Amino acid sequence: MRVFLSVISAVALAAAVSAQTSVEQHALAIHKRALVFDGHIHAIDREFYHGGDIGVRKSDGQFDLPRAFEGGLGAMFFSIFVTEDYYPGHWEAKQALRMLECAREQIANNSSKIEIAHNAADVERIHRAGKIAAVLDLEGSFDRDGDLRVIRQFYRLGLRSMMLSAHNWPNHYADSCCSPPESHGLSPHGREVIRELNRLGMVIDVSHASDDAISQAIDASTEPLVATHNGMRALNDIPRNMPDWLMKKLAAHGGVIGIQIGNEFHNRKEFEYRTAHEGKAFWDTGRARNLTAMPIAQIDALVAPQFPMPGFPAPEDLLFTVDQWVGVVDRAIGIVGEDHVSLGSDFDGGPTLPRGMRDIRDLPMITEAMVRRGYSEERIDKFLGGNLLRVFGEVTRGK
Repeated sequence: MRVFLSVISAVALAAAVSAQTSVEQHALAIHKRALVFDGHIHAIDREFYHGGDIGVRKSDGQFDLPRAFEGGLGAMFFSIFVTEDYYPGHWEAKQALRMLECAREQIANNSSKIEIAHNAADVERIHRAGKIAAVLDLEGSFDRDGDLRVIRQFYRLGLRSMMLSAHNWPNHYADSCCSPPESHGLSPHGREVIRELNRLGMVIDVSHASDDAISQAIDASTEPLVATHNGMRALNDIPRNMPDWLMKKLAAHGGVIGIQIGNEFHNRKEFEYRTAHEGKAFWDTGRARNLTAMPIAQIDALVAPQFPMPGFPAPEDLLFTVDQWVGVVDRAIGIVGEDHVSLGSDFDGGPTLPRGMRDIRDLPMITEAMVRRGYSEERIDKFLGGNLLRVFGEVTRGK
């Protein structure tokens, strides 16, 4: 009898292993075939502040081109980040130009692997050529007054996506999620900014904006908007996340919400642990208020040590697994539908990754978790890149 039971156990174990292998193989095949289009990656913060090349594999951080190819990345919003430290001295436009020049140089130096995309047709062409398509994207402020002439110059330099708010500070035309309001949403000039971005064919990113600013921007825009890297307030009640009603309004206008990959957004236990140990919420930028008279070179030196920006070292048992993170995606799809949810990792922007994920190399783990949940290939394709490509195509059509 014992021998018989041992044989049964061995057969069951072999079947389980075979089933798992089958899931892994099926998921990997889907992932390799799909356009993986990440809506938010901090691609050059390290290189701007410390030098180096995005084409060289690093031993730390979460992103570089070799690891991106390993993870199956096909396209990305190549985000340049102007931190709040540059705002008090009104250095934000200069810093945005410096970062954009660095982005263009890095992409040019790796032209066999990555290329700038100005519209959806470019994304598809570059992806077919076996390269990564880079949509130049600005996080933070390009000019806190929202000068339309400055916007046009950034467009001419190749920028195709721009954040509405000044990261976690207010612009003088659009409020952020995490600062006292100036305009209670959008100012009249903020609506002019929306119209100009629509006219040019630039994606409006409402991540970091206040609820009122997002809602009013949806009403003012003739094009769908994107929240490139967000979370759900129903899972973690913080101002950086979106309430269900606002997610539904964004989707009803054709927009997409990108789900940020960090625990802080969705995992209340890890968020509370991090807040307690850092003594502040992760969006708190109070340090910058004291930098008004500081030269830009000194600001660079102050900002540089935070990059590359790793996740917070929380205990393993507090972290979501990849399957639990996909459960967040599931919740979002249940609210707005599978046509309006996408990937917005925020790699190298500070996310504490799900347990077991090292960096961008491990994006296939998401696809595998979706296969285990019974997602159709169509739903997986939409999440990994199809939905973001659709919106990018609508916004840039004819441009």
